[in-house]
Amino acid sequence: MLSSEVVLSGRYRLDERVATGGMGDVWLATDVVLGRQVAVKVLLPALVSDPDFIARFRAEARIMAALRHPGIVQVYDVGEDRLDDGGRADYLVMEFVEGQPLSKRIEAAGRLDVAETMSVVSQAGQALHAAHNGGIVHRDVKPSNLLVQADGTVVLVDFGVARSTNVTSITSTNAVPGTALYMAPEQAAGRPVTGATDIYALGAVAYCCLTGGPPFTGDNPLQVAVRHLDDEPPPLPEEIPAAVRALVTRALAKDPADRFDTGAQMAEAARAALAGDAAATAVVAAPVRLRGSTGPGTRAERPVGAAVATGGAHSRRGTLIGAAVAVLVALGALGAALGATGGNRDESPRGVEIQDTAPAVVPSSAPEQSTATQAPTTGGDRPVRPAEPTGRESAEPSPSAEPSPSAEPEPEPSQLPTRPPTSSSAPSSPPPAPTEEPPAPSTTPPTNDPPPTNDSGAGSGGGE
Repeated sequence: MLSSEVVLSGRYRLDERVATGGMGDVWLATDVVLGRQVAVKVLLPALVSDPDFIARFRAEARIMAALRHPGIVQVYDVGEDRLDDGGRADYLVMEFVEGQPLSKRIEAAGRLDVAETMSVVSQAGQALHAAHNGGIVHRDVKPSNLLVQADGTVVLVDFGVARSTNVTSITSTNAVPGTALYMAPEQAAGRPVTGATDIYALGAVAYCCLTGGPPFTGDNPLQVAVRHLDDEPPPLPEEIPAAVRALVTRALAKDPADRFDTGAQMAEAARAALAGDAAATAVVAAPVRLRGSTGPGTRAERPVGAAVATGGAHSRRGTLIGAAVAVLVALGALGAALGATGGNRDESPRGVEIQDTAPAVVPSSAPEQSTATQAPTTGGDRPVRPAEPTGRESAEPSPSAEPSPSAEPEPEPSQLPTRPPTSSSAPSSPPPAPTEEPPAPSTTPPTNDPPPTNDSGAGSGGGE
């Protein structure tokens, strides 16, 4: 039987029992080696008899000792010792935090105001975020495990390290009613717990702060747990800001996926609500999840700026249309400039001329032109674009498929490099006489240098 003045492992002297919980007694003790005050939690004898629980307890105590956060009680040591009466004591040594339990503050004040409640939620949410990142789930967030120091700092204590099934079971004689009052639905149903379990419990704590009581009550822990599974909590008073009511509602969602993703996200929403941010309601509103999402934690949330993004699509479409119009105007100006400069050039014989109509006379000595270079005409003698040979790219893009008719067209230089016929490829026939109407620009590059013809070109729409 433990009592004051007992020294565990020759180092930790128990001075005063300060609390009793579902896992054991908490003692104010003295570390006689370092000469400082510590808190020592001695586990219940029923838990010590479970070897699997003790193994998990020690493993998670080592993880807790590695956490460093101002809102989390620091773990110093874990050990066991044999008592004089032959019993065994397994214990956890922690930082001793001076402060008032939140449960005592609520009991004394009846209920807390919105500002103090959101401060508690923000600080506790950040502490839970640090614990979850370290792989630790508290499992027992409740007002009595939140200590409020004189300067308003909130410290989360009494982590449910390696919580035994004898403690969490709602049908066990060791079940603690205070724990059931803030127990998440999945925890009450015996399903695996996650960080979302602590988010729910913190939402129940916020509800208790604002109303003076937990969201669900009952005659026994089983009845309370069933209400957490099936019932919706009574609505918060209307005088509480909408952003705060939305925050509590989202934290108390039955489905863990509908709650805040992290403790840090819940803390941010609490700060926004405390600051009176107009967008706080949108921040804490439940996310819209897409059907068919798979995997734990897979979520697809609708961004707040969705309407703005939709409007941006129309703006981009208008920008593209304006750019296309500007390109067409530039092409028209370029064509006009080329037409103005083309009149100053010599009308020298060209290496190839694409005719819009069939030549009047073809010398017998000249090789026959490819049908691809002749422009067929429609029923109305309207020239059309000559067909391009397969595998050959157009050398000069044209913004119009048909040349515009003109009474007195000016010659336009071909954009293709041309050269006069050489002696090796020129036929015996003489070059063609100068024509009165210049030919239109070629739209198809020649494969070789065909011989010139003795007829006049008609490619500028003279047939119309």
